[in-house]
Amino acid sequence: MERSFPQSANQVTELLARWRGGDREALEALIPLVYAELRKLAHHYLREERPGHLLQSTALVHEAFVRMVGMNPPTIEDRTHFFGIAAKLMRDILVEYARARQRKKRGGGDYTLTLDETIALPHATDVNLLLLDEALNELSRLDERQSRIIELRFFAGLSIEETSEILGISGATVSRDWMTARAWLYREISREANP
Repeated sequence: MERSFPQSANQVTELLARWRGGDREALEALIPLVYAELRKLAHHYLREERPGHLLQSTALVHEAFVRMVGMNPPTIEDRTHFFGIAAKLMRDILVEYARARQRKKRGGGDYTLTLDETIALPHATDVNLLLLDEALNELSRLDERQSRIIELRFFAGLSIEETSEILGISGATVSRDWMTARAWLYREISREANP
């Protein structure tokens, strides 16, 4: 999937700096520049959800944006940091949603998601979201960069190149860490799912 970030990285970064400085008009100017891209990211992720999924991409974007706006003071430095935070917030929202659904079922049933084969774990496209979250938290303690790569790829649906741009590292490093982290996550999730 070919995707481009907002037209003017400098404009987004400038608006984020003004917003961080307390300029509410900058936030109003920023919203149209980033909203469409956030919606594409959310749609890319949610399109692989099970049929009948109640959370829609618009709701996911709104919730992520509301949480981002609620950061006081905003700590978002630039466009790449913005999309990195958005991916993390989307992950948090989806995990909260999965936990709430699990509680409603009185602890019964696993909440799984179906991933695009290009970003799925080796040998698995259906992943228990709560097990994935636990494994990602553990990976973050072991290797923060690998955890961020998985987060950006799984939860924001970013390509290797886009992830490389956001993290400021080479595409080769992203690819290498991506393969290592996927293998580690698959092993951890398999171990938890089949004790």
